[in-house]
Amino acid sequence: MGLGGAEFRLPVLVSSLGYSPRQAVPLNLAVSLATIIASLGIRGQTLSLSSLVPLARAVLSLIAGAAITAFCGATLAGKLSSKRLEQIILVLLVSIGCALIVEGFLPQAGRGLVPATPTWHIGMGLLFGLVIGLVSSLLGVAGGELIIPTLVFAFGADIKTAGTGSLIISLPTVLIGIMRYGSQRAFADRRPLRETVAPMSLGSVIGAIAGGMLVGAISPSVLKVVLGIILNISAFRVFHHTKPA
Repeated sequence: MGLGGAEFRLPVLVSSLGYSPRQAVPLNLAVSLATIIASLGIRGQTLSLSSLVPLARAVLSLIAGAAITAFCGATLAGKLSSKRLEQIILVLLVSIGCALIVEGFLPQAGRGLVPATPTWHIGMGLLFGLVIGLVSSLLGVAGGELIIPTLVFAFGADIKTAGTGSLIISLPTVLIGIMRYGSQRAFADRRPLRETVAPMSLGSVIGAIAGGMLVGAISPSVLKVVLGIILNISAFRVFHHTKPA
C-alpha cells in the first residue's frame, strides 16, 4: 500500500499553515508531483516494467480514466463554493481513512477480483481510473492509496508490481491536475511554492525513505489501521469545523 502521506499533508496545510482548502489542494498536488519524481529517481535503477506487461491494458485504462477526471476534477473544484469543497474533502479523507482500516484486515495478496480478459480489464480499469483521477484532483494526492489496492485486489498484482504501477499511473494523473490548476492561476503566487511546496517535498521524500526502512519493523496491517484512524481524526478536526473562506 502506498502511504505517501499526501492525505495527511492536506490537514497540515489548512490547520497549521493557514491555507484555505482551495489553496491547499493545488499546493498538495505540487508536493505529490515532486514526491513521485523523486521516487522514480530513487527507484530508477531497480524499476522494472516487465512485471506490468500482463496488466498493460488495465494500467493504460486506469491512466485514461484518471486523466479525464483529473482534468474535470480540477475544473469542478474551481466552481464549487468553499463550503462545498470542504465538505467533499472531508468525505473523501474519511472514506480513504476507512478504506485503510478495512484493508488492514484483508489478505495482502490473492487472485484478482476482475476477470482476466481484455474487455473486463479495460472496462474496469477505466471505471477505477475515473474514481482515482477525481480523488487525486480534489485532494491534491498522487492516488497511490487507491491505485495500489486496486491493482492488488482487482487485478491480482503483487505488491511490488502494484507499487511500480502506482508511480506510472500517478505521474500523468498529477501532471494533468497541476496543468489544469495552473490554467486557473492557482500557482500565480510563487511564494507558497518556495516557502511551502519545496520544504514539504523534501520532507515527503525523506519520510518515504524512512518509512521504507520501517516496513520490516512494523506490521503493514497494523500501520494501515493506525493511519486510517489518525486520518479520520485529523479530517474531522480540520474540515468539519473549517469556516468558509
